[in-house]
Amino acid sequence: MIANKQTLKICKKGHKFYKSSDCPSCPVCEKELKPNDNFLSLVSAPARRALERDGISTIEQLSKFSEKEILALHGLGKSTLPILRKVLINAGLEFKQ
Repeated sequence: MIANKQTLKICKKGHKFYKSSDCPSCPVCEKELKPNDNFLSLVSAPARRALERDGISTIEQLSKFSEKEILALHGLGKSTLPILRKVLINAGLEFKQ
């Protein structure tokens, strides 16, 4: 069995954390960036970053995309779709057909 070797990293704000991958995301900074009150607070950090990268920050903006387009975003997987569908349904919206 190969053990994951974690490396100590320090983000731009000085937070120290260990990661076994090359991913530069600081877990402390990610918690600070997580919204508290909209649909983006319901999804994982990679999914949130993917949506934000494409300028999707409201459910109205989300409804202008098809499920296929959303799944094509790097960082967003199939497990996020049911969450997004439910958010849209609760707002009386749906993904673009």
